[in-house]
This record gives sequence, structure tokens and C-alpha cells, in this order.
Amino acid sequence: MQRIVLLLISMGLYSFLQAQSPKVPSLVFTDAASLELIGQAFPLKSYHRIDTTSYPDFPAAVKQLLTNSAGLVISFKTRSPRIAAKWCVTNRRQSNNMTPIVNKGLDLYIKREGKWVFAGVGRPSNVCSEYIMVENMDNSEKECLLYLPLYDEVKSLQIGVDSGYQVVRGINPFKKKVVIYGSSITQGASASRPGMAYPARLSREMGVNFINLGLSGNGKMEKEVADMLATIDADAFVLDCFANPSPEQIAQRTGYLVKAIRAKHPNAPIIIIQSVIRESGNFNQVVRERVRQQNENAYQEYQQLIKEGFKNLYLIKGDNLLGKDHEGTTDGVHPNDIGFDRMLQVIQPELTRILKPLLH
Repeated sequence: MQRIVLLLISMGLYSFLQAQSPKVPSLVFTDAASLELIGQAFPLKSYHRIDTTSYPDFPAAVKQLLTNSAGLVISFKTRSPRIAAKWCVTNRRQSNNMTPIVNKGLDLYIKREGKWVFAGVGRPSNVCSEYIMVENMDNSEKECLLYLPLYDEVKSLQIGVDSGYQVVRGINPFKKKVVIYGSSITQGASASRPGMAYPARLSREMGVNFINLGLSGNGKMEKEVADMLATIDADAFVLDCFANPSPEQIAQRTGYLVKAIRAKHPNAPIIIIQSVIRESGNFNQVVRERVRQQNENAYQEYQQLIKEGFKNLYLIKGDNLLGKDHEGTTDGVHPNDIGFDRMLQVIQPELTRILKPLLH
């Protein structure tokens, strides 16, 4: 009998505490398709980077990689104290050198005092996930950027806020359009979060709309891809594509790529970035020699184009992109967040100088 009395008392106390606890508002979700999508080379209704049905001759791997949402960002505003997301990706296996968040998750930034500040992540739990990215905020208006997964295809995306609040379409806060074509490093491997990939960081730091066309293992300057790049209505082009092709392919294809772009964009700056020095070549002599030859051939191609009279063509050397202490990568190839920070310290001042006439 005593146990029953204690149980009833405890149940009553629990009910009383429940009644006294403030009610948490329900979440109301808005389809992100109705919001501002930033980062595509051409406007699309999907979360793909390029409509590859228009390019049947692209290699199959390139087609698949362009369905990845690397560099795509949703811009919106809300006064809600909570921001959540529901999203679905594919069941492709996660890469073993990346975090689940960068591979299949989301990354939220909120503007504070004129600067974009990290606010929270969407942690993936399955093919379809739901996650509260940030909570317990005030109800002032918040300008938000939500970065999509770097290495998966987004099938659907909804943004959730507390009931009684709205999600309002934002604007593109970035000026101009600069294409960055390259490798897995351009795509963002192996940053910890989507917003930490170096093209995304450049956009936030410089206020420029950098279009991420990194193709993991497949930034090889094929003629069909070069022709597509040349048709993008961009103000400048960054060619960070010298880590994937063989030294021979670099010698064969660099000239065509630059000339294809220049034919369509007579005055646009074209910036060549040599390959990072792979940390896997620190002891592996074969890797070390291959990277040396890649960068030597990239330099020779640049010199040849200058001799041919190409103007507004620039070279950023790769020998110090990751620093000298051998701590800048996750796996000996792909930068960690330290490595990407070091890349920015080299690349950003050069791009700021080169692009200055476009931005003023």
C-alpha cells in the first residue's frame, strides 16, 4: 500500500511539473526550393551544380559528381529562436576520409555585426534526417546561409522554425561570379563542415560569389568540360585543376582550356593554381615526383600562354599552400581545416589583388 501511495504522489508531482514547464512551440517547415539558392553556374530547379543532361559527352564520373551539392547555399531570414532542417540525400556510402556532416550534412551561418558567423550544423542520421541546428536565440531578425552537403545529392530540403515565425527568402549577399574549377580539394575534401571548404570561406571573406565546380578525382580538363566552363557567364575563372591530371595531360590540355575560356571571355581574369604539395609525398618518392612534374608542367603551360600574348592570366604557386610542418591534411592529400586556412592565407591575398578592378 505504501508503494502505491508513493507512486501516486510521484506521478502527481510529475504531472504538476509538466503543467508548470513552458510549452515548446512546434516546428513549422518551409520547402527550401522557395528560398534563394546560391552557388549554381546556371539556374536549375534541382540541387545539382550543372544540368548534365545537356552534356551527354561528359565522363560518367563527372556527371555523378555534379549532382553533389558542393558550394550550394540557401539564403533566408527568420526571427525564430530555433532553426531546424529536414533533408534527404542518397544511400551512397560515406567517404572514409570525411566527417558525416561534410559528406551528407548541413552547415548554418548567421550574420552578426556584418560578419558571417558559424551557428550550427545539421547532423545526418540516415538517408532522411531531421535536426535542430540552433536554439534558444532571441527573436531579432537573423540573416542566414545554409550550406548543403559537399559530397552527396540533396533530394529534398525543408527549413524549420518555431510556430508563429516565418522563413523569408533571403538575397544573394555575394557580388559578381567567379568559377573555381578543380579537384576534390576544390570540392571540399576533407573540411570538417560544408562551410569550411575554401571556396565557401573565400565567398564569406571577400563577398564574392565563388562557384564550386570541384570534381573529386576528376578535374582533368576534358575538352567537353572545358567547353562547358567557357559558356558560364562568369567574371573570372580560377583553375585549381592540376592535382588530378597526369603531367602529360596537363601539357596536352591546359592550353585548350585557357583558350576556350578566353575566346568567350576576352577580358576575364584567369588564375591558375598549382597543385598542393601532397603530404603523402613526404616519404613516398613516386608521389613526390609526380606532383613535381604536375606543377612543372602547369608552370610551363602558363609561361607558354604568356609568350603567346595572353593577358590577365595569373599563376599562384602550390609549394606553400599547406605550410611546411606536414600537419595540414587529413589523409596525406586532402586538407583538414588547418590546411584550408593555410590555403586561404596564400590564395585570398592574390585573388583580392587580381579581382580588385572587378569589385570596385
